[in-house]
Amino acid sequence: MEAELQVANLDHLGLVASVIDELGLVELTDEILPGHAQNCISSGRVVKAMLLNCFGFLSAPLYLFSEYFASKPVAHLLGAGIEAGHLNDDRLGRVLDALFESGTTMFF
Repeated sequence: MEAELQVANLDHLGLVASVIDELGLVELTDEILPGHAQNCISSGRVVKAMLLNCFGFLSAPLYLFSEYFASKPVAHLLGAGIEAGHLNDDRLGRVLDALFESGTTMFF
């Protein structure tokens, strides 16, 4: 049985994702913003996706996030089991609301 070779273009997003991981931003965000059982993706991973989008030289509006990440290796950048469809505008909006409620000055 031959292994299937898959090629994905990370561009510079792999470096940005590595720096975010090195800083522990995902874990810090998950500590501050509690998750919910119905969430497919944690708040920290959503914030990481938003940062990757900002550093992607093309800032997609919330309703186009899924399309922006459709051509990216999402599982490699954000974590195993995460798909572009998990980054919908409802989930992103809920995380932004939670960030606002927690106090963005204290958070950042």
